[in-house]
Amino acid sequence: MSILNKVIRSVVQVMPDQAPDELIASNRYLGRSINRLNGPDKVTGKATFTADYPVANLAHAALAYSTIAKGRITSIDTKAAEALPGVILVLTHENAPEMKVPKEFGDGSSNDAGTTQAKILNTDHVSWNGQPIALVVAETPEQAEAAAARIHATYEKEDCVTSFEAAIGDAKQPKAIMGEDPEVTRGDVEQALSQSAARIDLTFTTPPHNHNAIEPHACIAQWDGKDDLTLYDTSQFTAGVATTIAQVFGLKADHVRVVAPYVGGGFGGKGGAWPYIQLCALAARETGRPVRLAMTREGVFRIVGGRTPSQQRVAISADDAGKFLGFVHEGVTAQSTHNHFPEQFSFPPRHLYSMEAYRIGQKVTDLSRVANTFMRAPGESIGTFAVESGIDALAYELKMCPVALRMRNEPDADPVSGSPFSSRHMRKAYEMGVERFGWKSRPAEPRSQRDGDWWIGQGVATGTYPVYRMVTAARVRISADGTAVAQTSCQEMGMGTETVQTQHLAERLGLPMSKVRFEYGDSTLPYAGVAGGSSQTVSVALAVQEAGAKVLKELLALAQKDERSPLREANFEDVVAKDEGIFWRVSGGGESYAAILSRAGKDFVEADHKTGAPMELLKYSMHSYAAQFCEVRVHALSGEVRVQRWVGSFDTGRILNPKMAVSQFRGGIIMGIGMALTEETMFDDRTGRIMNPSLAEYHVPVQADIPDIEVVYTNEPDPHTPLGAHGIGEIGITGVAAAVANAVYHATGKRVTSLPITLDKLM
Repeated sequence: MSILNKVIRSVVQVMPDQAPDELIASNRYLGRSINRLNGPDKVTGKATFTADYPVANLAHAALAYSTIAKGRITSIDTKAAEALPGVILVLTHENAPEMKVPKEFGDGSSNDAGTTQAKILNTDHVSWNGQPIALVVAETPEQAEAAAARIHATYEKEDCVTSFEAAIGDAKQPKAIMGEDPEVTRGDVEQALSQSAARIDLTFTTPPHNHNAIEPHACIAQWDGKDDLTLYDTSQFTAGVATTIAQVFGLKADHVRVVAPYVGGGFGGKGGAWPYIQLCALAARETGRPVRLAMTREGVFRIVGGRTPSQQRVAISADDAGKFLGFVHEGVTAQSTHNHFPEQFSFPPRHLYSMEAYRIGQKVTDLSRVANTFMRAPGESIGTFAVESGIDALAYELKMCPVALRMRNEPDADPVSGSPFSSRHMRKAYEMGVERFGWKSRPAEPRSQRDGDWWIGQGVATGTYPVYRMVTAARVRISADGTAVAQTSCQEMGMGTETVQTQHLAERLGLPMSKVRFEYGDSTLPYAGVAGGSSQTVSVALAVQEAGAKVLKELLALAQKDERSPLREANFEDVVAKDEGIFWRVSGGGESYAAILSRAGKDFVEADHKTGAPMELLKYSMHSYAAQFCEVRVHALSGEVRVQRWVGSFDTGRILNPKMAVSQFRGGIIMGIGMALTEETMFDDRTGRIMNPSLAEYHVPVQADIPDIEVVYTNEPDPHTPLGAHGIGEIGITGVAAAVANAVYHATGKRVTSLPITLDKLM
């Protein structure tokens, strides 16, 4: 633990907890399976996604990309492109106006959203294979793409490293991993490993992955004069993109508006300001017309990075009762030479299991590749594959049930920090999963179940993901017609934000949902942090909660000024919001919001609130948990793997909308099955070029690959989070790849330690 964290924790330990929220136990709307409010618009095509905004006089842009990983452009020929019909403008490093390099995501400000420190179109230097080297603007998308394909460059190549395996020997320890120490240790772990009843020592590898959201990245840029810019963007972070593009063009942040209410999936890939955004804005400025740059699927692979590869060592020893004595989890991930994101695979064991002695840490190595970035459950998804596969292997060494081994090592407090858990019901989640899956009927011996040509096996793994809360602001307004609205600049990526926050505000103000609106997806609204880390629901909820309290206090103050009001003598602690107004808790007397505002002669009252730093995360160890149960069939001749049955049992605080929560859990599990069996971004180590930049060759799971997925959950509110909830978008994928690999071992007796689990590894 760093010195700063130690100081902060010592202060936080004496801080009182926030007063319990009354809504943690309420269920008029919260906790109910209410349909998505925007569902009809999405399925009927009324919802407007980025590339669909109707903008008059629209021009279209396309990009040409480098074909080397590092070097300099010695010449670039644009004549053939410029001669094509409809071409308006071609920009290269030879004629592009200067743009500033934005600060990286998290580089000193919560608003920074830069994804690369490489200059884009303002240099002849190439930093990765796929870097934009030319921007074409034309009257139609087809004309722009055709022209971009006719741009030819020659290069002077420079030596660089593009192979992860070749770079591992030069890995270095970073200063920090997501704000935590890169390595934590306790005791003599080597002695603990050598003096034990059972021990495993395995090396695991995971490949790069790409997000492949259903909506490719796109942007529409429209200038109003020289200093005011509107961007329609596929963004998970409207405020961050506004700040970053303002940096690039030397504008004031409030002169850039970013609109992104609907985002067709993100998974982390739309959390930053990727180069296409600034190039779209540049094209619009230089042509004097609004411009749309809709990325092709291949283009997304070229300039939007994905998950890092990893190599991980897991060594665990235990006594004959299964108690962990020594625990090692260490290894290497990659980051690009022009950005810095060391994916935190080493985080899971820091918080999951009791350990007598441990060494947990990681190093990073730099590659001349497209910048890597966050991808669903960054770190935890690949980290749990290694750790949970290792624990499964140890269970067989001990001849012990894999579930029993995990429960034997359940900690009473955070194993590394020593902090109390804010909420942890892992045992209950496992008990529920064991019962629903029928785990107790599973035979202990591997390779003991066969159905014709198919071996059958069952596996289990634990998942974990931290609870995050971002600094967020919200505005709440109650109008004289008895309606209310909450506003913040967050996004709707399919997780159900609009619906849940409407449920929340209606519950908090005692209004019917029909009288409540939630407005979002616009950077001119109150600031919301990035929709990442499964943080948006609780982050927005706290801001809405506090802004709502301010509005109610102002309404009560208005009532107290009126001698006719039944609330004239009330204190705020004595009243409650219900039945579309404010009422005494005990006697029930009160009046409606409409009546209070009407007598006061006001059309509305409103209040803003910006939440403080999440100090509770330093006082408590705060996490969501999963117990993933999987059954597979493996063909004895071909090695084909089929996932046959799945039960996911989750402990994620209070479930605010079961219907949408189960959808999120299932989505994460499906993505994890893809991670386990099919997904891999293939780099040519000679050139640093992605070889499978399409959904024809990057294989995501399809309907036929996925069984019925049963989801259960503890629904135990966390008393230290807004509404008692945790984020759920990312916990679904954690532990999934390990559960599949463990089931494959149980079926075949073969321990696969390298993802994806393809036929050649089982034949």
